[in-house]
Amino acid sequence: MNRSLRPLFLIAPAAMLIGVFLILPYLNIIVMSFRAPAQSTPYGLGFSTESYARFFSDSYYIRALAQTLWLGLATTAICLVLGFPVALQIARSTARWRGILYGLTLSPLLVGIVVRSFGWTILLGNNGVINRGLRELGLIGAPLPLMYNSFGIVVALAHVFLPFMILPILSALQLVDPALENAARSLGASRMTVFRRIVLPLALPGVQSGVILVFVLAVSAYVTPMLVGGMRVKTMAMIVVDTLLDQFQWPLGSALALMLSLATAAAVLVFVSLTRVRWR
Repeated sequence: MNRSLRPLFLIAPAAMLIGVFLILPYLNIIVMSFRAPAQSTPYGLGFSTESYARFFSDSYYIRALAQTLWLGLATTAICLVLGFPVALQIARSTARWRGILYGLTLSPLLVGIVVRSFGWTILLGNNGVINRGLRELGLIGAPLPLMYNSFGIVVALAHVFLPFMILPILSALQLVDPALENAARSLGASRMTVFRRIVLPLALPGVQSGVILVFVLAVSAYVTPMLVGGMRVKTMAMIVVDTLLDQFQWPLGSALALMLSLATAAAVLVFVSLTRVRWR
């Protein structure tokens, strides 16, 4: 075998998997989004841009897309604020404690997302653990609206996706030599200066990966917003599923899915551009 062709044969299986399970489905969705709508069938004959015209002309879909992106941003911000200190603590722990903390970080992933989301309905409900405890303590007279709103969804999403923020940051922090921090402290730098000038820039690749991963997972989440939001807070993922399965409008559902993908990709590209400037 020609040595120049050997790398092509090595990447061929992965390329085939990506082509069959990623590229072809996306192409099918793009084609489906331009099919003509129909009443009694999933789609009609010919092609049309009616689905995209309906998206841009209906403020309901625009608001749902904006709300979905906002939920993703809020979830990502909370995960970053909570996850960075945890990752830093794990990276700076001794070998014994590092294994224990690492296992605790991964332990939520052993439970299904449906179970974890349903657990938050028990905690945040009007008769849930939190409201019932506050009433018994005499701190509130009426239940707090902790569920069926954006607040409950963000809290549940942050809990579900927090490990996906911690792990990339932890991988980056483990590559940072503690001697750099000790040298900066010996030269008179404060802890905040060391964190801002040394730790954070060196951990930026992990932060970038974690932010992108959590944001993409949050904006595409379906089970958690449905259970905790109680169908009162509509996200684009919920609308897409409802359009495809309940309304049986495949062209419109495909167009909505593509618009969500494009908006998510645009937000990720903006974030990558901003962090690249900071990294340089």
